[in-house]
Amino acid sequence: VCSVGLDMIAVEGDTTAATISGIIADEAAIGMINNKTTAVRVIPVPGKKVGDSVEFGGLLGRCPIVKVRNKWSSEAFIARGGRIPAPLRSLTN
Repeated sequence: VCSVGLDMIAVEGDTTAATISGIIADEAAIGMINNKTTAVRVIPVPGKKVGDSVEFGGLLGRCPIVKVRNKWSSEAFIARGGRIPAPLRSLTN
């Protein structure tokens, strides 16, 4: 996690939407607690597995496919819905 969030993280293409949503929700919670705006760029890459790499080209460069630890499902948490309020700091960005 860098100072503004998760940036250019490539994951396996078969990573579930609930798992990616859980990652985004975790980062949003971190931003809210730290009173700062954060962002997430998680890129599911179809046909790639952990340890492979993908070439995005140009200034985006190359990225390894990383393992997502998903020992527990995020399905129930994400299905609850709800909202995480934006930090007040985001009004000044």
